[in-house]
Amino acid sequence: MTIAYWCVLVMIIFPYFFTGLAKSGGDFNNYSPRSFLEKQTGWRKRAHYIQLNCFETTPAFGLAIIIAHFAHAPQLTINYLAILFIISRVIYALCYLGNKPLLRSLFWTIGMILIISLFCISTA
Repeated sequence: MTIAYWCVLVMIIFPYFFTGLAKSGGDFNNYSPRSFLEKQTGWRKRAHYIQLNCFETTPAFGLAIIIAHFAHAPQLTINYLAILFIISRVIYALCYLGNKPLLRSLFWTIGMILIISLFCISTA
């Protein structure tokens, strides 16, 4: 398995860390977890929003990696872009938890540029 494929696995697992954070503390209700999560406040609510955003961006990242592999893009470039994506998502999450919206948006944008870059190297 390539480093890029391992990065996809990391991104598949990544949101569940924030799921745990969002559900920590309080009287978690497993009968109605979505209602419980929407009632959270502060950093727990932001952790919930991180997990949702991860679930939204991971499919695009995974598809971009697969397409780059099938298009025979340079493996080293795919790996670097994948690692940079993971780093951008970690920083994004830290900014979100720390309530730094401008930095959070910057690193979200960087992550999206990295996904687009994976598609761009696939056409070369």
